[in-house]
Amino acid sequence: MEIDEKIQYAIEHTQVVRPPSQRLATFGTTNVYYYLVCELMDTVNVIREGRVIASRPRIVTPSYLINLEGFSGQARRFFEMLAEKYPQEAGVYYSYKNEPLEMNVASESTNEVIDKLSRRIEERGDRLCAIIRGVEESWDVSLLKFTFELTRSSVNSNLAEFKGRGLLRMDDEGVPEDARAHIEELFKKTESDRSYASQLVSELKRWGLLDEYQDRFLRIFRN
Repeated sequence: MEIDEKIQYAIEHTQVVRPPSQRLATFGTTNVYYYLVCELMDTVNVIREGRVIASRPRIVTPSYLINLEGFSGQARRFFEMLAEKYPQEAGVYYSYKNEPLEMNVASESTNEVIDKLSRRIEERGDRLCAIIRGVEESWDVSLLKFTFELTRSSVNSNLAEFKGRGLLRMDDEGVPEDARAHIEELFKKTESDRSYASQLVSELKRWGLLDEYQDRFLRIFRN
């Protein structure tokens, strides 16, 4: 099976059984705990646990590079397919990091495993916990499909909050006010801690603003 066929199969056979009841935060980091259940045979399931950490979303233009951490090349190709299918989704940039924690095997049916996990979440009252029924061979694609669906469910409320603060406005260079604010934040961090310098340079390059800010950046290291 070709890689795109594997991805499509995983997309079609992945189900977010229990999404988190809380959406992604607009002005902060969101930490979602997940259980990814993949059936090996009738009464054997692999259960992966981990966290998908969503950084504060940023307003972007279509030319801005998308950065994903913790996912394979196959998962990255899946994201490219989504970008081709939903070109108008561009506008809010969500950066994710996947932190796998545990992997266990349960000698129970998939429904039994999911029922037990659901009860555990109910008992904890955890609003940022999800259960995903996925495909073992492409489990990271199943996880990324969940991440994409979580993004789509949050984007409208995030955009409304950005708009309410005037952060969607573009300047003459085609750079959103939110991006300028983020750059200013990175400059302040770099002035007090030069380890942020590489992050600042990367952000300036992504926006094509390195020449505009070059002198200011160099002054930090001349002082």
